[in-house]
Amino acid sequence: MPLVEHGELVRRAVEYVEEERKSRPDVPLARLLDEAGMRFNLSPLDGQRLSRVFEEPREQAVPSPR
Repeated sequence: MPLVEHGELVRRAVEYVEEERKSRPDVPLARLLDEAGMRFNLSPLDGQRLSRVFEEPREQAVPSPR
């Protein structure tokens, strides 16, 4: 059985989550991320990388006028 690099596992997990979101839109993203982490045996660090892919972009703070 060939070894798979961690980056490849995260890439596969991203694809899995994207497909699952399409087929099961009612399932919360957090649950899908957990499922992907278990399915692809992701390390905690890889799990964080996976989560960052699906984070909402943060809006830059606009300074209030004074």
